[in-house]
Amino acid sequence: MENLDRLLKRISAHIFKAGGIDKPLVTKRRSRLCVGVRASHRYLIPDGVVLNVSSSGVTYFMEPGEAVELNNLEVMLSDSEKAEELAILSFLTSEIAESARDIKYMLDGIIEVDLAFARAAYASWMNGVRPIWTSEGCGGISSSGGDYLLSTDIEGIQHPLLRGTSRKHLSNIPGSNSLNSMEVDEENSMLDTGKSSKNVPEFPVPINIKVKCGTRVVVISGPNTGGKTASMKTLGVASLMSKAGLYLPAKNTPKLPWFDFVLADIGDHQSLEQNLSTFSGHISRICKILEVASNESLVLIDEICSGTDPSEGVALSTSILHYLRDHVNLAVVTTHYADLSLLKDKDSRFENAAMEFSLETLQPTYQILWGCTGDSNALSIAKSIGFDSNIIERARKWVEKLVPEKQQERSGILYQSLLEERNRLEAQARKSASLHREIMELYHEIQAEAEDLDGRVKALMAKETQLVQLELKAANSQIETVVQNFENQLRKASPDQFNSLIKKSESAIASIVEAYCSSDSLPASETDTSSYTPKLGEQVLVKRLGNKLATVVEAPRDDESVLVQYGKIRVRMKKSDIRAIKSEKKSKAAILVPSLKRQVKQSFSELNKDEEVSYGPRVQTSKNTVDLRGMRAEEAALHLNMAISAREPLSVIFVVHGMGTGAVKECALKLCRFHQVSLN
Repeated sequence: MENLDRLLKRISAHIFKAGGIDKPLVTKRRSRLCVGVRASHRYLIPDGVVLNVSSSGVTYFMEPGEAVELNNLEVMLSDSEKAEELAILSFLTSEIAESARDIKYMLDGIIEVDLAFARAAYASWMNGVRPIWTSEGCGGISSSGGDYLLSTDIEGIQHPLLRGTSRKHLSNIPGSNSLNSMEVDEENSMLDTGKSSKNVPEFPVPINIKVKCGTRVVVISGPNTGGKTASMKTLGVASLMSKAGLYLPAKNTPKLPWFDFVLADIGDHQSLEQNLSTFSGHISRICKILEVASNESLVLIDEICSGTDPSEGVALSTSILHYLRDHVNLAVVTTHYADLSLLKDKDSRFENAAMEFSLETLQPTYQILWGCTGDSNALSIAKSIGFDSNIIERARKWVEKLVPEKQQERSGILYQSLLEERNRLEAQARKSASLHREIMELYHEIQAEAEDLDGRVKALMAKETQLVQLELKAANSQIETVVQNFENQLRKASPDQFNSLIKKSESAIASIVEAYCSSDSLPASETDTSSYTPKLGEQVLVKRLGNKLATVVEAPRDDESVLVQYGKIRVRMKKSDIRAIKSEKKSKAAILVPSLKRQVKQSFSELNKDEEVSYGPRVQTSKNTVDLRGMRAEEAALHLNMAISAREPLSVIFVVHGMGTGAVKECALKLCRFHQVSLN
């Protein structure tokens, strides 16, 4: 190429000097290098070959004879170079083809990772939350604490597209990226940044979507420009976002079913080319929806069967809704036909909803009132946008003539009462939820106590059996001692002393028997139940609890029922099931019990001196601790008295009291001494 270029430059310079060209020209024609020369001076290249002529015919592009061999060599080498390139590319292509599966797998993995990062970035940008799917049985409790289940429960969701638009608007404002110049609330984005965040409402307005389990058709009514279509679109977009694995701009944890198709008829589909009017456009669209809908589909229809005669539109709408009720998972429709709201009264699978409208400001609030029906408020909206007042007033008179029975509803009194009723029901729902939690806690506590009751009963029976055996051994030992003493004295005594010795021994044995049998006579000390009236704080015997000691915590009512407390359990019993303990028997039992314990302990130590009576483990737990801190003396006495009465035999009780005036401490010590409790 260098030789060829040098040769052609020399020839072109010679032609230029001979006046055959304005300036030396070396160019390429038909893939061969040549020189330019005027047609009148072509004789300067006598053995040249004309490769091309200019469009004007003045200049010839000629290949000199001495350059033919070099041009041929250049073409041949160029072809060889291209062939080598094709061979290398073919080799590389075959190498790539062998790894095509691995490369495709790697690209698929990169796409998945890229999508995951895109979803995460979008969720962070939108401050979204992760939705969960509800099962067919709607396995969840409503967030409001009601006793019904929700198949769709989305709280505080904002339209994703409107929210994205508002955030882009904020990001385009100068200085909005600086945290020092302006704070942007992640949860409540706004468009109007010139005002304070306290005075500017949220945009877009968050709405709540709550559909009961078993509901198949939701009919949304309400005013124009009230947000019906936007709310319906929000549900559709949220369903598609959830299927795509995207987070939702909502609060808490959104719950919604899995929809295989989201089928929508929103907007006006009239077409001059297809000869479709407004009504026929809607009907053709609904016809296609009904053909592909399944029992797992979500159907969204805006202004169902509008654009035709109202009576026929209501009839056709009712038939379509009944079909959707039996063939789809959920259908949401908007309408101004008031008769469609009456379907709920005949079938529980229908549900009503209305867009809230403020009669004070004559502006929609864009909130959905579930279970309610709404008016169109067309006259109020027309007045708010500046319509002629004379026309509005004349329209009101026509409304009074056409539907006079609905004027009180339009006055707003019923609307205000419904709002008050809703607030009252919400307060009751919160109170019921709190009460439900308390009841469940008490239920679990009682259930735990009941599960442990069998073990405690067995342990108590074992201890009682051991105690009876010890008392029996002690009584036998005492009687044997009396008999042995009688026999020893009988050997030394004279016949005149026999009667006195016998009487003395019989008296000793009778006292022993009476001492050990005194507890058995305790139930016989019950007073006449017909005349007995228990008092507040008094200890009584409850027949249905196995004659256990319990404490009266509420005075008897007129229905002869008494509230008693046994341990942590409060039970209302009939007065006939409660028996009192006479004071003299109480005192006698209080005198005999310590002596029996001393005799049993002494006898038991004589039978087995290597063992001692066990008073239970000296480990403080929540079950053997009585906390009296913060109580008055009377209240502390009541709690401690119940704890001592309900404790197991030979068990340890830990009493915790404060360091105030000492009244609670003195009261506790006095009760322990009264019950003959060993103090440590």
